[in-house]
Amino acid sequence: MWQSIITIVGTLAGAVTAGLIQQRATRADRTAGLAEARRAERVQAVTALAVALADHRRAMVLREEIRLNEGADSPAYKAARTQSHETRAAVTAPHATLAILVPELAATAQAAVTAAYAIRGAQHEGFLEVARAEAVRTADELIAAAARITR
Repeated sequence: MWQSIITIVGTLAGAVTAGLIQQRATRADRTAGLAEARRAERVQAVTALAVALADHRRAMVLREEIRLNEGADSPAYKAARTQSHETRAAVTAPHATLAILVPELAATAQAAVTAAYAIRGAQHEGFLEVARAEAVRTADELIAAAARITR
């Protein structure tokens, strides 16, 4: 009889142990899955802002080149200004998303956005090139910072 009780208790203990191990493994898999999903969401936020900044930077450089060469009254400038307003508006959502999802990148993202906006009002071609290069540099810094923290 004691042998039967020991066998039953041993079987139950083994089943409970196996269940606990399975539960722990499931929890670990779920946690890893959530962490990977969060990482992917953060990478997407950085990517969306980088793309929006590149589009705006390109639109601003074109706009300012037209203004410097043809003047602010030219039809080409007015069209380029409209395009730059659209690309600037397109920066807002990914910038806000990044600030919410990756607050540790908020200052770096703000520097990249500010540099892209600073292209406006270039006094001459040399200033335009310096402003464009600064906007590219700060966007590259944002991507590098994101790479360090989203591993």
